[in-house]
Amino acid sequence: MYGYAGKILRVDLSKRSYEVTGLDKKVAKMFIGGRGFNIARLYWEVPPEISPLSEHNKLMLSTGPLAGTGFPLGSRLNVSARSPQTGLLGDSNVGGHFGAEMKYAGFDQIIIEGKSDKPVYLYITESGVEFMDAEGLWGLRVSEAHREILRELGDWRVQTAIIGPAAENFVKFAGIFFNVHRPAARTGMGTVMASKNLKAIAVRGDGFVEVAKPEEFEKLVEEIELETYAHEEYWSRRIMGTSRILLAANRIGVLPGRHFTEPEVDYAYLVSGERLALEYNVKTRGCFSCVVPCSRVFLIKRGKYAGIMGEGPEYEALAGMTVRIGNSDLDAALYAVKLINDLGLDVISTSEVISWLMELYERGDITSDEIGGLKPVWGDMETVLTLIEDIAYRRGVGDVLADGVLKAAEKLGKGKDIAMQVKGLEMIQADPRGLKGYGLGFAVSTRGADHLRSEPFVELTDNPELCRKLLGIPEACKRLGVRGKGVLVAHYENLCAVVDAIEVCKNLAENMNILDYEKVARLIHVTTGMKMTARDVELVGERIINMERAYIARLGVRREHDRLPERFLRKPLPKGASKGHVIELEPMLEEYYRIRKWDPGKGIPTEKRLKELGLEDVATDLKERGVF
Repeated sequence: MYGYAGKILRVDLSKRSYEVTGLDKKVAKMFIGGRGFNIARLYWEVPPEISPLSEHNKLMLSTGPLAGTGFPLGSRLNVSARSPQTGLLGDSNVGGHFGAEMKYAGFDQIIIEGKSDKPVYLYITESGVEFMDAEGLWGLRVSEAHREILRELGDWRVQTAIIGPAAENFVKFAGIFFNVHRPAARTGMGTVMASKNLKAIAVRGDGFVEVAKPEEFEKLVEEIELETYAHEEYWSRRIMGTSRILLAANRIGVLPGRHFTEPEVDYAYLVSGERLALEYNVKTRGCFSCVVPCSRVFLIKRGKYAGIMGEGPEYEALAGMTVRIGNSDLDAALYAVKLINDLGLDVISTSEVISWLMELYERGDITSDEIGGLKPVWGDMETVLTLIEDIAYRRGVGDVLADGVLKAAEKLGKGKDIAMQVKGLEMIQADPRGLKGYGLGFAVSTRGADHLRSEPFVELTDNPELCRKLLGIPEACKRLGVRGKGVLVAHYENLCAVVDAIEVCKNLAENMNILDYEKVARLIHVTTGMKMTARDVELVGERIINMERAYIARLGVRREHDRLPERFLRKPLPKGASKGHVIELEPMLEEYYRIRKWDPGKGIPTEKRLKELGLEDVATDLKERGVF
């Protein structure tokens, strides 16, 4: 199959066996790849009866048809399972080189089943799967395990996916770290991996990916490369990556300062991507075949943390370990991010549980005696570093925080009103009171509070003419407007799902507006030979969104769960460029459900809509389960 490896690898850890099957062409046409392949299989193979940490939960890694082809906007993959953090859809997307290596080893999707009787790691090549002893690796940090695996295999070109101590201790928001620095961290996929006694997956391939129409493919690649190089954001993204967002977010007053109580701070430059670029960054790095090497290697050159090196951080990690916890010490923040990654934690969830505890302490709702003598005041990085390790090893109050902010609030019996989460997943580093389309996206996202499911970046332009051309609704592009946000979010949810299916970089393909449905249709044709119209491609995105929503509807999610924390709904922003605003969620939800053609009372897909999308079997399943 052009563009695809054409094979699926299924590994049974309980039996220490594996089988290889062919990729179904009908599934490829309906879901394209990556995130689409995972939900198409997860829906049927992990029904509601299977608990997240059961050996019957399945961990799925899938990439798309452009991975490994030399396409210039990177190469990514999705990791999916039922989430131990939310109990709902678990899914995380990651870049780097692993996805391309999977294809070179011969596989579009890897499915991990069962549970090993002792710690193992998988070594996957074109020749098959080896079950390697990992008892000596259990307990090691991510970077340590990576070094040991490469030493044991004797091949420094091997690509790795590894869990750290946090996952081994069943922290509910532990991630999987690819080649040390690239996290698939959201929704607890590392915890699922640990529940299977699987420390790592190592992949090495010597194959190749053949495209259907090589000359047309190269011509289209050149067109996309030139458009990327000419883009006004090329150099800022290449130099700073997403760390460039921090100062911009401060200017428009949407930072999560001190747990979403300070939307702008006077020390923003001290912890900005601009300062990182000028004083810390020593090298750039990119994902496989990407022409915008936006990741950076930093070096702390002096002071307490002199000599510390690492990759990144991206905006979410940078803001999480600075403004969200009231910290202006960039050196300490960089060290904290490196520690979080090495222990295998999700930095967004970690920043939320710590800043939540800080706010509780600062407003007198919890005492030092209740949390083991700690005094978590704003900006106290010694306490933050202690808490990071306590969470990873489930020590003291860290054991409470390790289950996520919603469960922590329930256990302590306090703080639920300021638990910044949706459907059990912690909020990112942006205040939706000043980004109303993003706020709607957080509320309706199929994996919980998340921006990458919709990423309606155009509202940051405040350019009504842009949305007039794109959607026919000028107000949709106004950052503080309400009308048109349902249309905006649904449009970008579909597009983001397509980008996650072809598995390229969302920052470039979608944020920089490099790819639209028409161009994706052309890419699929020249890469795979499949003929698709722009509308066909859009329907793939809509099919993925509807199937994911059906998955969580089957688990009990309804309209009342599409809710934001009360602070955003009732307390106006106290200062900054968005001062005085709350988020008017209900009218945006109404518009969103109408555009989606979902049941507005339940907030779920209708039987009719699922059938229109070719998901008759899903409609039948929901009907038999009494969801409709």
